[in-house]
Amino acid sequence: MQFLENFTPELTISSPGRINFIGEHTDYNMGYVLPTAIGNTITFKLAKNGYQNSCNVHSVGYEGFSFDLDKIAISDTEWQNYVLGVLNEISKLTDKVKGFDCTIESNLPLGSGLSSSAAMECGLAFGLNELFDLGLSKITIVELSQRAEHTYVGTQCGIMDQFASVMSKEGHVILLDCQSLEFQHIPIDIKPYKILMLNTKVSHNLASSEYNTRKKECEEGVAIMRKKNPHIKSLRDVTSEMLETSKNEMTKTVYNRCSFIIDENQRVLDMVNAFKQNDLKTVGEILYEAHHGISKLYEVSCPESDFLVNLAKTNPSILGARQTGGGFGGCTLNIIHKDAINSFTAIASREYSKKFNIQLDAFEVQPSGGTCIL
Repeated sequence: MQFLENFTPELTISSPGRINFIGEHTDYNMGYVLPTAIGNTITFKLAKNGYQNSCNVHSVGYEGFSFDLDKIAISDTEWQNYVLGVLNEISKLTDKVKGFDCTIESNLPLGSGLSSSAAMECGLAFGLNELFDLGLSKITIVELSQRAEHTYVGTQCGIMDQFASVMSKEGHVILLDCQSLEFQHIPIDIKPYKILMLNTKVSHNLASSEYNTRKKECEEGVAIMRKKNPHIKSLRDVTSEMLETSKNEMTKTVYNRCSFIIDENQRVLDMVNAFKQNDLKTVGEILYEAHHGISKLYEVSCPESDFLVNLAKTNPSILGARQTGGGFGGCTLNIIHKDAINSFTAIASREYSKKFNIQLDAFEVQPSGGTCIL
């Protein structure tokens, strides 16, 4: 793009991806989650360009595009909607944004379940807030980024990904109550273990439509149980006993979805207690239990993820593993002894290639801070 020839950034922003230790699909059900940002980030370089409405965005690995702030509309090119959606939401809050140029570079593997989408939304919103002195709070940036994904991307996501991308603290996980948005930073120290991510390289292109389907199935369960329990607003308000009394009125699928969410909320709280007591054995057991639910009850796993989790179970140096992220691929999260990382990675790569003819990606992550100015 022409602007790149003389581009001098005024501001550089780093916006991280995230992992979620536990609490999958509970966020849009107003439940609990336990995410943290990681060191893999998207970097934004921004500068005002002197124009009133003209903007240029270049993303390394994609074709750049230009647009007019007065004529923002949904694009046929999916990745552009993360940018346009954020600007659409900001325009409802302030008219201070003027013409700007921006470059975007990511070391977050796309489709890996590490929430490159939230990193994209939050990083741009954070950067524009700083560049034009918009005065938006961190929580406003989180909320407008979530709305951008709803309105322009079309994924009815909960708030966890954006919250983790902005609000994370190094060396901690976030216990977030998605109903009240109250949160605590929980310190974690898992030495001598580390967090090893195995990227299945299976793109979760099913995830967006199936994500919305899961949301509807949960809402259907809530509507059925509300007939007997009028106070229920979401699955957050439902106990196992309430679910059982309405079991015969719902399909097996809807029952399984609700059952998973109720159990998963409890797993979040149990894992927080395990981290506080440094009970890593229990942390690992909860991960395996959660993956079983993800695969059999919520049905958002895939053969590749199941294979890697089952392989982890055969290795005594791994305390626990599960698929993390929206589902249908992405990464498995493994709590593994540091001395076993190389040998297990070699075994997993060999066996995975033999089974699926796909080269496995393995990398370590650690709890990191949120979106910031570099």
